[in-house]
Amino acid sequence: MDAKLFDHTILKADAGLEAVKKICEEAKEYDFMSVCVNSYYTAYVAQQLKGTDVKVCTVVGFPLGQMSTRAKAAETAIAVEDGAQEIDMVINVGALKDKLYDVVLSDIREVKKACGNALLKVIIETCLLTDEEKVKACELAKEAGADFVKTSTGFSTGGAKAEDVALMRKTVGSDMGVKASGGIRDKETAESMLKAGASRLGTSATIAICK
Repeated sequence: MDAKLFDHTILKADAGLEAVKKICEEAKEYDFMSVCVNSYYTAYVAQQLKGTDVKVCTVVGFPLGQMSTRAKAAETAIAVEDGAQEIDMVINVGALKDKLYDVVLSDIREVKKACGNALLKVIIETCLLTDEEKVKACELAKEAGADFVKTSTGFSTGGAKAEDVALMRKTVGSDMGVKASGGIRDKETAESMLKAGASRLGTSATIAICK
């Protein structure tokens, strides 16, 4: 399995410096696509990965998504300034479910604007959405100029499902990326996500899957 399919992830609240350093060392050894961290570690990870082609990925509005748009945009700008090359933002799920589509669209657009040249992945948190809402979230992410849609934070009531990945891929077409994350802990699950249409996988079990 191509190592460049993986965002090597460490997002737990109790993740310390040594654990993050270990993730960076593993990412360099295996040549993963990115190391995905909370913004506190962005600058540290950027320093650790300097001189490699492993990218720095930072989560924004994580994990609930109901921060103000200004807060998300500011968090994004700071992360990019600290060295983030990819941003994984969480949508405002409550606004989506209330059908406040202009709010959701503006939220994503402002973060996209703050990204500059950084790639934007939009986490729609599929476990909280109906199929109709999943489609709408993907359409809004595409309209807002995002580069990827992503299934899950891994911190809600469920993770990635192959059928959700397939629905997301069908909705966004071939021009956008689809990232599956949350509960991907073995090779079989990873392969099912790729078969369904995922172009990136986010997991903390990356080493086990690759081995």
